[in-house]
Amino acid sequence: MNHAAQFPPTCRVGRRSHASIIAEQGLRLNNLLILLGFESWKPVLTALVLPPVPLLLLMLLGARLMLPRRGLGWLLILTSVALLWLAACTGSAKVLSQFVLHPPGAISTDRIRELKALPRGTAAIVVLGGGVEPFAPEYGVSSLHHPSLERLRYGVWLGRQTGLPLAFSGGVGWGQNDANPEARVAAQIAASEFGQPLKWVEENSRDTRENAIRTVALLKPAGVRHIVLVTHGWHMPRAVKAFEAAAAGESRIEPAPMGLAQNNETPVLAWMPSSAGQSAVRTILREILGRFVGA
Repeated sequence: MNHAAQFPPTCRVGRRSHASIIAEQGLRLNNLLILLGFESWKPVLTALVLPPVPLLLLMLLGARLMLPRRGLGWLLILTSVALLWLAACTGSAKVLSQFVLHPPGAISTDRIRELKALPRGTAAIVVLGGGVEPFAPEYGVSSLHHPSLERLRYGVWLGRQTGLPLAFSGGVGWGQNDANPEARVAAQIAASEFGQPLKWVEENSRDTRENAIRTVALLKPAGVRHIVLVTHGWHMPRAVKAFEAAAAGESRIEPAPMGLAQNNETPVLAWMPSSAGQSAVRTILREILGRFVGA
């Protein structure tokens, strides 16, 4: 039986969109970094191009131009201050997410019932890692960063609702040293704290692209042709694209985003700088950068 024929095509040949062209260029850049042996420098390069570093440098440049070109210097300084303000607002993160990332909606109750009715062994839930703590002193062992733990929790819940087996994908990131593979830590937490053992553990990937390649290769021999993908909504578009590329039309990739709850703060507070806003904007910009470089 041709499994691919059961599902709607995920990629059709036709007019190439601007987004697909950018994605291809990003993939070339990512491959170039790997070819040059600079892949371990990805976290450093990311930190240099995300706020606040570029904006602080812009302010310094503006200050330097104050003497020879006073008007231009003030313009750069005021622009930097305004961008630093916006880069620390939850409102900015929301706008960027909606209009640049376009995260999909949550899986509905009706769809969960449909997933429950799928033939056993043909589908699986795949949770993508979001970071690991090499050592958590309060536990005395390794633990998961909160984004990863949130994804695992939703994956376990979705597995109980649908009866689908669970996989976790995540190794040791480029910016980490001497850490346990994330999927191994997740397996321990899933079994001991959630009472839901993982069926598959993919612990060698270092970014989303490798998550996809290695996980698809792991599940294919088991007959899995329908992957229900769990990650944060802002990360989902890039993750789905990576998994669809790795599956090459042989598996259906269904997004199951989480972390979609809306902040109920007043509109005024949404545009006031805060640590939460700075973290949210940085996360969104990092995701946009990851999409651009094809990581």
